Amino acid sequence: MSGFKSGFVVVSGKPNVGKSTLINSIIGKKVSIVSEKPQTTRNRINCVYTTKDFQIVFVDTPGIHKPLHKLGEYLVNIAIRALKGMDLAMFVVDAERGMGKPDEYVANYLNESKVKVLGVINKIDLVRDGNKLKLIEDRISELCSDLVDIVKVSAMTGENLPELVRKIVENIPEGPMYYPQDTVTDRPLSFLTAEIIREKILDLTYEEVPHSVAVVIEEMIERENGVLYIRANILVERDSQKGIIIGKGGSMIKKIGTLAREELEFFTGKKIFLDLNVKVRKNWRNDDFTILNVVGLRKEIP
Repeated sequence: MSGFKSGFVVVSGKPNVGKSTLINSIIGKKVSIVSEKPQTTRNRINCVYTTKDFQIVFVDTPGIHKPLHKLGEYLVNIAIRALKGMDLAMFVVDAERGMGKPDEYVANYLNESKVKVLGVINKIDLVRDGNKLKLIEDRISELCSDLVDIVKVSAMTGENLPELVRKIVENIPEGPMYYPQDTVTDRPLSFLTAEIIREKILDLTYEEVPHSVAVVIEEMIERENGVLYIRANILVERDSQKGIIIGKGGSMIKKIGTLAREELEFFTGKKIFLDLNVKVRKNWRNDDFTILNVVGLRKEIP
């Protein structure tokens, strides 16, 4: 495939700068869950964007931050390991919040990795102060030793996304198509199911729940009538959190289940029976075995 370009592009940045929203907007499909809560992404996810001329494999990673518990350590390690062997790194920063110490922390890891860096200033729809954007550009230029360019975009409105894609393609090599043309992610259905359920919990519950919630798929079986039966455990750390997720008379868990089931049925084209169970596992974010289950390092259910 002469002239065809392909490459792996890691998407790096501190938590909540819009990395997953950016990837979803470019690909035009939802392949990573999004939320206003920081540290939504907990795994490395390959998201594939293919045209007749190129294939970009976006590597979505957890936000790089100073960890407060073992789960945080795992997430940062996933993000840092993802930098190895990449063709390009997108350093995503938040135009509205500007740059601070956490962004410097990310830039240091990018410099250590020796990977080429494309600066991406996201959420420009929220900032119309040209001087503020210029200050962010200058700071990215100061921090990144292997910077190839800077693009200002809005993942929400789509502003300048074609320009961003063009810059990415300029900076990846000619190569093979790594994934079939219709592939959008390398993750199995069990992983995507757990992520969709967790997204609904993040959207619907109070601030005290999100960071301490996890979803583990225990069983996924297609029954003779064609219905896909899915049994999932929702893990929390405290009884009070369990009460919030279940809700009065089971109202919240029913709402979570309905929204997740509807999205899964749209995604799979199958009827879904979703069996959700809430379990308290105290201090699970510091338990290695539970973390390995949560971040998908155990054997996946097909």
